[in-house]
Amino acid sequence: MAGFPQSLRPNSSFSSIISISSQQHFLYKLIFFLTFLPIFLALFAFFLQWRGSGGGVIDPITRWSFDRHGEFPGMIDSPVIKSSASVNAKNNCSNNVLRQTTTSPVFPYFRGWTFNHNDSTRSPKVCITSTTSAGLEQILPWIFYHKVIGFTNFFLFVEGKAASHNVSRVLESIPGVHVIYRTKELEEQQAKSRIWSETWLSSFFYKPCNNELFVKQTLNMEMAIVMARDAGMEWIFHLDTDELLHPAGTREYTVSELLTEVPTDVDMVVFPNYESAVERHDINEPFSEVSLFKKNYDHLPKETYFELYKDATRGNPNYFLTYGNGKAAARIQDHLRPNGAHRWHNYNQTPKELKMEEAAVLHYTYSKFSDLTSRRDRCGCKPTKEDVKKCFMLEFDRSAFIIASTATEEEMLLWYQEHVVWSDATAKLKLLKFGLFLRIYAPMDIIQGLRESGVFASVIASAQAGPSIRNNDSEDNFDVGKMFTRKHSLKFPKTKRRILEETGGRDNFQAIPPLSPPILMQDAITSAPDRSIQQKQLLCRQQ
Repeated sequence: MAGFPQSLRPNSSFSSIISISSQQHFLYKLIFFLTFLPIFLALFAFFLQWRGSGGGVIDPITRWSFDRHGEFPGMIDSPVIKSSASVNAKNNCSNNVLRQTTTSPVFPYFRGWTFNHNDSTRSPKVCITSTTSAGLEQILPWIFYHKVIGFTNFFLFVEGKAASHNVSRVLESIPGVHVIYRTKELEEQQAKSRIWSETWLSSFFYKPCNNELFVKQTLNMEMAIVMARDAGMEWIFHLDTDELLHPAGTREYTVSELLTEVPTDVDMVVFPNYESAVERHDINEPFSEVSLFKKNYDHLPKETYFELYKDATRGNPNYFLTYGNGKAAARIQDHLRPNGAHRWHNYNQTPKELKMEEAAVLHYTYSKFSDLTSRRDRCGCKPTKEDVKKCFMLEFDRSAFIIASTATEEEMLLWYQEHVVWSDATAKLKLLKFGLFLRIYAPMDIIQGLRESGVFASVIASAQAGPSIRNNDSEDNFDVGKMFTRKHSLKFPKTKRRILEETGGRDNFQAIPPLSPPILMQDAITSAPDRSIQQKQLLCRQQ
């Protein structure tokens, strides 16, 4: 039978070998692809991250100053600035980048937010008043953070650096920010205040440094009540520009949600303060670099607080470096008055008070090494134990002032590391474990998002490009003289010094100063109801 030669006939075993070899080759290629694909993606991601971080370029926040071509944290990487730079490059105007930027900030992390301070749909309307001498690197993040969490208006009494032309010009350009300068006219109006005819603040009159600031803050708060009422505000806070409100316990992380839930018969809401616990001595921007905080006595189990008191104090005069009695918000109503920088009161009735169980004020105190010398430079007190008692209300402030006034730079740094910086990981973990310390990241994330979106750069660029409104005649700035002729003017009767009628407690006689948290007694622990009396006794002994 005719057929193919044996050599030309298909060999079944040979075909099988070829088929197996092809499958193995495909399998090897698949393994190779699956092995090197993740490596390639990882290298690509690292490359993108390295390019995005500038290849090790120093963050501009550590070297920012207004005079350096208007630089501010976030300006270098801002899409607003980059787009403007490309336009200017074509026009050979590289030195005039900021003047070409848009005046409308972009918010990739806060879609749809326009920060319209006249938004009629927002309720309740909440404002802040503050007395500040800080620079833009502190004030701008402070303002826009509080805008994000629901504040609409800011009544800023500025002096020092904050009142300088470059800084105040930017502040005046921000909607909802009302700038009041410490002019001769302002001081003349405040000299007529009824506060001088009463005794509740008199123990702080005519004393230097912190006492003088305390009186000044109180007088400014009195004026801010009038301004807030004219602006249609419903609640008013007094916060310093080194403090951020932390609306913990709310679903939307807003102050509006907090205050909406407050019963209508409550006049004042107290927010216990948490104190920053810095972990390095070289912090430049506390709002973006500090995440560790020491909780307030009011938010801790009392047994835990006193059991770990010495661990948390580390030889300092108290559990907190500075004050521990929180800050308060007041419902704006008839006869409202300040009661020092930490509380509010009413001339006709004792305010009904409520204390927040979760929300707090984050106090970034002594968070920068330079705070030692800046506090010293603002006070002309002699660095002796007797003199500092007249200048400062809290013991740590007194010690810090003496060190800053008498020690060398190296000695100050050593003291700062021993008394302020928390570098001991074991100690931190212990206090975190038992709840005296906690990590809070929300403010850092919000401020970083604002910075990366170009908000701060946009505000500065807009202020530089526009005309100055330093004359206080704009809608958002107040003419002090005209303010007292309006409907809700403060009236200053010429009366002799008198004592207010007692309507419910010793606190009505004296303005509440910054108070330290309870101390650990050797023989007994003072109970919570006696805490305020104990603190006042301690304060009297210190003074």
